[in-house]
Amino acid sequence: PRHRTLAAAARDARLALLGGAIVRDPASGRRHNTALLFGPAGEPLLDYRKVHLPDEEGYWEAHHYEPGDRLESPARVAGWGVGVQICSDANRPQACSALAAMGADVILIPRATPAETWPRWRLVLRAAAVTSCAYVISVNRPGSRSGGVIGGPSVAIAPTGDVLLETTEPVAAVTLDRAVLDTARREYPGYLDVRADVYADAWRRV
Repeated sequence: PRHRTLAAAARDARLALLGGAIVRDPASGRRHNTALLFGPAGEPLLDYRKVHLPDEEGYWEAHHYEPGDRLESPARVAGWGVGVQICSDANRPQACSALAAMGADVILIPRATPAETWPRWRLVLRAAAVTSCAYVISVNRPGSRSGGVIGGPSVAIAPTGDVLLETTEPVAAVTLDRAVLDTARREYPGYLDVRADVYADAWRRV
């Protein structure tokens, strides 16, 4: 039902739409925290399952859901490569770098984070934009959970690290500039120069 609702909303608005859902795997019966990206005709473009599930007071996702096990290749939306992470996934910078190497020009990161952690999250998201040479757009969910306040602005950050939009308004718009993206990548081509084999070996030895 959630898939149909989001697809219909995208189709009615004639816009690409990213929405969240708890999706049950029909084969295993396990539930996943999932981001679903639909195109302006309501067509499914990307289905990403959150990889890093928090296991801490107030955020016991690891007790309720199964982690995803792969980065999904970026989807093409209006000529842009669009990659997706979910909330605490973005605390691991390797994922955004990998998505950029896979063709992401824009990385969407929906999140539900406590208001008091916003200063740290702002740094994390700016760093992700700079080191991956991609636009980073992160929308936060307001509200409360287990007595804590979920809050902090939603942001759009350029590949230069410049904050283009920082707002708590429920609806906002920002214009992305392909020239800014191209210039950032010319000036910092090292964003693709990653020895993945070396790092993979190091992680195996941890």
